[in-house]
Amino acid sequence: MPIPKYRSKFEAYTISALERNKGFEVEYETEKWKYTIPASDHTYTPDVKIIFPSGHERFVELKGKLDIPTRKKMVLIREQYPDKDIRILFMRNNKLTKTSKTTYMEWAAKVGYISAVGTIPKSWLVE
Repeated sequence: MPIPKYRSKFEAYTISALERNKGFEVEYETEKWKYTIPASDHTYTPDVKIIFPSGHERFVELKGKLDIPTRKKMVLIREQYPDKDIRILFMRNNKLTKTSKTTYMEWAAKVGYISAVGTIPKSWLVE
């Protein structure tokens, strides 16, 4: 029987020791079990809240870096709070990654956010 490739010296040592015993068989990584990571609750705190005289609220998220965890979070926020007026102000309109062709603003539009770069547009300051 070919020697299996182990992920660590510790695994190789332990399995080798088990195989020297008689009375039982030892298999290495022969089964796969599916499992679900349970949902977890998190809290999102918008950076800026603008309240207009009518009572309308507009939220502005200020972003310097748009990494993967932030993108995932912002997609969930958009999905779970579709009635909120949330916009994103980026410090720069960088590419998502060094190899990506997608810019921050293109990503924002794709997932349903109004966005801008640099300073809050005057149009965001009126209802």
